[in-house]
Amino acid sequence: MAFLLELVPALAAGLLLARRHPRLAGRLAVPLMQWGVPLSITALLLRAGLHWRYGEVLLLALVAVLGGLLLLALVPALRAGFRTPPQRLGAVVGNTAYFGIPAALALLPSGAVGYSISYDLAATLLTWCIGPALIGGAPLRPVLLLRAMAASPATRGLLGALLLHWTPWQEALAAVLWWPARLVIWLALVVVGLRLAPALGARLPLGLLPALLVKLLLFPLLLLAAVELLGMAEPARSAVVLQAAAPTAVAVLLLSEGATADGQASEQVLEAAALVLWSTLLALVTVPLWAWVLTGA
Repeated sequence: MAFLLELVPALAAGLLLARRHPRLAGRLAVPLMQWGVPLSITALLLRAGLHWRYGEVLLLALVAVLGGLLLLALVPALRAGFRTPPQRLGAVVGNTAYFGIPAALALLPSGAVGYSISYDLAATLLTWCIGPALIGGAPLRPVLLLRAMAASPATRGLLGALLLHWTPWQEALAAVLWWPARLVIWLALVVVGLRLAPALGARLPLGLLPALLVKLLLFPLLLLAAVELLGMAEPARSAVVLQAAAPTAVAVLLLSEGATADGQASEQVLEAAALVLWSTLLALVTVPLWAWVLTGA
């Protein structure tokens, strides 16, 4: 119930606001990405504390997300089942910042927040570094990747936390920034609702079923097997699996919107919107089920 109270009101507010303010998502998204998300990540990391053991989760997330993308893009049998870039990206990249972290706050102990952010940091960096190339067919150039990493809100949030962590005011700053960080998360969920509103009323395209099954069931199952194999203890174990179970990232839709404005690109935008919408709706059921499985396992 706490999970639904965290997410549903904000998503519903976004869906309702979209009727009268269809451009509100764009106006909110820019300041949220530039200032809100880095502030939120900084505050959450300060509250959770910075520990070397978070690096294990970050590395695992990098390997899992990048490995999944490469498999879907390079293995002919898998590529045939995931024919478009939004399907391949959406089957692996989850909405960890706007959905996964609120889910972790609602469903997992407070010690899991740092691990959840570590996963989100890795996934966000990969999404914004190689996502444009995967969606638009642009070449993967090292200079462009470095620029994308430097501009990533996750990178700025991590740097902010690292700088403030070594000051005498760490605990006080963590307390002061906690509620602004929660407000940012709530506004981010409102933006998700605003982005999803145009796709409401459309039927679930059957071609998206493989991507939905992988994102919500198979990918977190593989991460569960990985953390068991590595002997990862709680709460890191649950944090990793719950982040892997997050629905398709809104970034997939944003990247599709930024692709060239031809007929193929517009179809990709509609497909990405449907994938984000249906994965988010289904995740309201599957993510609590994953949390139940993890606590009972």
